[in-house]
This record gives sequence, C-alpha cells and structure tokens, in this order.
Amino acid sequence: MKRWEIRSFGSLELADAPSAPLSAGELRVGVRAVSLNYRDLLLVEGSYNPKLRLPSVPCSDMAGEVLEVGEGVTRFAVGDRVIGSFVQSWTAGRLTRAHQSTALASPLPGVLATERVFPEGGLVRAPDTLDDVEASTLPCAALTAWHALVDHGRLTAGEAVLVQGTGGVSIFALQIAKALGARVIATTSRSERRPRLLELGASQVVNYREEPAWGRAVRALTGGAGVDHVVEVGGAGTLAQSLQAVGAGGSVYVIGILGGASEPFNVLPVLMNEVRLQGVFVGPRDSLEAMCKALSGNAIRPVVDSVFAFDQAPDAFARLRSGAHFGKVAIRVP
Repeated sequence: MKRWEIRSFGSLELADAPSAPLSAGELRVGVRAVSLNYRDLLLVEGSYNPKLRLPSVPCSDMAGEVLEVGEGVTRFAVGDRVIGSFVQSWTAGRLTRAHQSTALASPLPGVLATERVFPEGGLVRAPDTLDDVEASTLPCAALTAWHALVDHGRLTAGEAVLVQGTGGVSIFALQIAKALGARVIATTSRSERRPRLLELGASQVVNYREEPAWGRAVRALTGGAGVDHVVEVGGAGTLAQSLQAVGAGGSVYVIGILGGASEPFNVLPVLMNEVRLQGVFVGPRDSLEAMCKALSGNAIRPVVDSVFAFDQAPDAFARLRSGAHFGKVAIRVP
C-alpha cells in the first residue's frame, strides 16, 4: 500500500507501507477518496498537535470500499461502500475523554492512504445518492454542521441561522438549515461569491470586508432581533461579532479557529442575553447515520471545490491553505 506521511511538520512525503493484518471485528477498506478539513492543514503544519508522534498519516475523512472482513464482522460485507466516523469509538451519547483518544489523524493514524484497517464500529454506509468524492466530505464537515444545528440546536422551520464564509462546514450548514426551512444569512469576504451563496439558499449575504461591524449588519437584517443560531467557524477572532449578531436566547456553536484560538472578548452579551456558547467536536456515529439519511432524503449534494489526484496531495493542501476554495477540497485515491 501507499500512504502520505508527515515526517517533519510542514511537509508531506509519499511512502510505501505493508498492509496491516486484520484482527477480529475489523475490516480492510480500499480508500477511494479523501476530503480535507482545516484541521488537517493545521496537523501538517504542526500547530494543531505539536506533540503528534511522527511519522503520521494525515486526514480524517474518507470514502471507500470494503475489501476484506475479519472474524465476527456482521455490519458490512465485501464490496460495501463506507465512510469513516471521525471519532472511531463515539457511537452515541455524550462525548467523553476516552472517545477523544480515538479521533482519526490525531491521535489515531489518518486515512490518506490507498487502504486502511478500521474497527467495524468506526464505519457507516455511504449514501447511494453520492459518489465517492462527495461521500468523503461527510464525516467531519457535514456532521459538524448537523450536530450543531440539529442535535444541539433542535433547529426548526422559520428560525434564522448565520453561517460564516464558504468553507465546508459553513456550506453544509447553509444547505441543512435551508432544507429544514430556516432562513440563512451568510457572510463572505468576496463579492463574487454572493450569487452562489444565494443560489444555495442564503436569504442575504454580508461582505465582512466591506462591513467590519458585520454582526450589527446581520442583526439589522433581522429587524434588530438577531439570529437564533450562529455557526461560528472563525473562533476567537470573530466571536465578538457573532455575539452582536445572535439574538436573546440564541446559540453560538463554536466550531473552528480560522480567526485564532485566543483573544479577549466581552462576556456581558452572553450573560445579559442568555446566549448559549456550545462547543462542537464533530459528532457521534448515530448522528452521522441519521444525517446521511436526511441528506439523501432531501437530495442534498455536497459542494466540491476541486479534486486532486493522489500523487498531487500537497497541491490539495496548498489549495486549502490559499483560502480560495468554495466548498470542499478532495483527493481521489486510485
């Protein structure tokens, strides 16, 4: 088998490796497509987990085909199309420290390889409505949006949702919220992206380069009431504006750190408006299964920005690093 490895932070190297043996309850999956998340970029650069043991295989999201099943496997058969669950042991219920130790790519080895062995409980059937590249985008970005808005937020029709930018989580949040009958306001730094955001279902688009106080601009679009839900991917750098945008009793789902992880902010709006700050660490396997059914039932297709060949993996990371992508960046595996 072949796999990409982080041997020193800041670079990737293609390597040959022996196929891992199968134990009882495990499956061998031929990886067909991998999609990238911002976390993957931070892992390669060494800023997500500087203590990561090297060499390490990056990336957490894949779609593939079952090639071989171990003794006792009952949920899958050879030939089944599958996607991996981001937190391998988190099948349902509340996240625990023990679950966190089974996240793909850190601390467990990732999936940027031609094959990988998984425990039976760490896989979900890929939706028949999606091809391999599309299915590979679901385990982290799509599930994070679903877990925030549906599992935590109990989103209902008629509520207002704010999504930030045009990355994977934000686009999935827009699509999911729209399918559930919510009103979606999107932000972007590029005016040329406005038509596409509107086409995907956004009601209004705010350019945060042109409107530095974009939180107040969003609130004004709701008649001063504020939105019910904010999908916060910027982190500390954008949290203050999100608190301007959210209404009394609303929720801010802290998902990403694109704008930084640490910066002072005023907690008074949280207190005075009874705002809930909810951290979201992707989600459990049962939510991934429910989300896959919902996406198929609503004919939602992931927005894929670009697809790179397996031997062009560093170019895929460069595309993600550029910030020029709209939707997901993926790698097709031979």
